[in-house]
Amino acid sequence: MSRRPVAVFALAPWAHRDVFPPDLVTRLRQLVDIDPATTFTSFEGPAAAAALAEADILLTGWGCPRIDADVVAAAPRLRVVVHAAGTVKARLDPVVFERGLVVSSAAEINAVPVADYTMAMLVLGAKRAFSRARRYATAGEDTPRDWLAGDGTGLHDCTVGVVGASRIGRLVLRRLRSFDVEVLLYDPYVTAAEAASLGVERVGMDDLCRRSDLVTVHAPALPETHHMLDARRLELLPDGAVVLNSARGSLIDTEALTRLCVDGRISAILDVTDPEPLPPGHPLFSLPNVLITPHLAGAQGREVRTLGEFAVAEVGRYLKGMPLLGRVEPAQLPYIA
Repeated sequence: MSRRPVAVFALAPWAHRDVFPPDLVTRLRQLVDIDPATTFTSFEGPAAAAALAEADILLTGWGCPRIDADVVAAAPRLRVVVHAAGTVKARLDPVVFERGLVVSSAAEINAVPVADYTMAMLVLGAKRAFSRARRYATAGEDTPRDWLAGDGTGLHDCTVGVVGASRIGRLVLRRLRSFDVEVLLYDPYVTAAEAASLGVERVGMDDLCRRSDLVTVHAPALPETHHMLDARRLELLPDGAVVLNSARGSLIDTEALTRLCVDGRISAILDVTDPEPLPPGHPLFSLPNVLITPHLAGAQGREVRTLGEFAVAEVGRYLKGMPLLGRVEPAQLPYIA
């Protein structure tokens, strides 16, 4: 009798519970042998060593320990890592690929709520909803509390600059087709023909900043993208522009952004910051033209089970010899978010 594949959970207990609820664990156990109650956040110790020695499949996620040469050496049967979360960049040593392991990530699934968040914030940001709501709530007796004129607001007929045709960036581009907007794209890896197929105008970063009413950032954190929105480029933005960052905080120069937001020349919507979190009392927290959310754009609450559904389906595809929908190639590792 052939041996059934053995899988091991390696993710934080809260993620284990939320990403893999009981019905998904039941579905998973139809495919593999797995201890449904055990998950590892460290590969140190005899229990982890025993589990790694038998594992054919690692099911990882938020809180997973790094998979390095020692882990690979301790797991001679390991063939595939299925990551039930977004990026695997910080989780994998390149030795994983050198050993010939297959890696899959649910990044495409996690991209969906980020794109939805982005569109919601673009609509609200274009209406100046956050600053106008603050003014409405704090109006004094002599200040009108009813309708406030929305001159120059609204997403209609705006120019939206999208920085990065990443998974999330492409989903945002697709959603923007439903709006009457001009869309600019900066991505040095996108050809003119590809930009045309996406229905956008490919431009340089400076040109995007000069022309955009709203700028939304969807690029990875790399040495060459550090502070890509620096003081000089932020100064290029038109008066009243809105900057939205749901990617990585290091892409924007926080000091320069703060200065322009304090002046009231531009507004910002930030789901990520640099540093993250910002220190208590940071000026950005108190500005009426700035909204900061606590890195919540990705899968949250009811959304996280979609990551588990994807991971279980990937295990099924792998065992049937089918292509993995979330496969991560070695050459992608340095450039993903």
